[in-house]
Amino acid sequence: MIVQMKKGSTKKEYDHITEFLKSKNLEVKDVSSEAVRIFGIIGDTSTIEPADLYAFDGVQEVTRVSTPFKKASRSFKKGDTIIHLNHGIEIGGDQFVVMAGPCSVESEEQLRIIAKGIKKAGAHILRGGAYKPRTSPYAFQGLEEDGLKLLRKIGDELDLLVVTEIPSADLIPLFEQYVDIIQVGARNMQNFHLLKALGKSKKPILLKRGLSATIEEWLMSAEYIMAGGNEEIILCERGIRTYEKYTRNTLDISSVLAVKDLSHLPVIIDPSHAAGRWTMIDKLSLASLAVGAHGLIVEVHHDPTHALSDGAQSLKINKFTEMMEHLEKVADVLEKKIQ
Repeated sequence: MIVQMKKGSTKKEYDHITEFLKSKNLEVKDVSSEAVRIFGIIGDTSTIEPADLYAFDGVQEVTRVSTPFKKASRSFKKGDTIIHLNHGIEIGGDQFVVMAGPCSVESEEQLRIIAKGIKKAGAHILRGGAYKPRTSPYAFQGLEEDGLKLLRKIGDELDLLVVTEIPSADLIPLFEQYVDIIQVGARNMQNFHLLKALGKSKKPILLKRGLSATIEEWLMSAEYIMAGGNEEIILCERGIRTYEKYTRNTLDISSVLAVKDLSHLPVIIDPSHAAGRWTMIDKLSLASLAVGAHGLIVEVHHDPTHALSDGAQSLKINKFTEMMEHLEKVADVLEKKIQ
């Protein structure tokens, strides 16, 4: 439910209605601008009717929000959310940010080679898997805490921010110590225990879309995190499971446009997991920029044939460099800015 106050309404009138709502165990989310005083009501709003609120002085309009997600809704916040990170990096608005690195952190030498390559090519955020949730229990599961330490060490050496996937809620304190952005993988998109716990974190959350999740389910997962108090969320489209088997998943590029209509949260694309083929990454990345995504997360490896995971979808460093050059050219034409 959204309440808009009349032009010229007083703070006393605003305080009167918001105190009433809080007494009903409802949360008030102020989204006012210089032009208008407006706020959202979050919680079980079935206990009140819009007509009840018109009885308060200063109220101009009361509207029910039809979507089940509230804080993530564009109705609650008209302007885009922009995530402000260290080194002046921003995700959202008119910015386009590239995150890149290996699927798995394998060694200090491997990570340093790749990190230097992506840094030179223009990326500002280093991705790499330290804990690897894998389909097979016999596959490489990652270096775990040692992997986090390597990401932080090399990230600091090269002034790169760090993003990596968290598998369970008990690891949140460890991740907060070493990373700049905590990633929730596709398999955990509806791990509500984890989402609730991340709602208490102060770190930005990169939330990947689930394997077969609808856009509404994806945004509801974001709502779980936001309901806990953490509103720093980056959505990530990484392809969904369809009947098509030629690619690893089917990239739903239209989801970027849908999310931008429905939500104020920034949305990026993972072309690596969508395609599963390195030959497609360049063109899918250009399409992501053109459609209005706020960035990319791309897998890069200096020796993909010997990678411990996902070598087939990893770009070599020289191919990643070419991709970044292509993005710059398209960005110039579209009058967009790549950080």
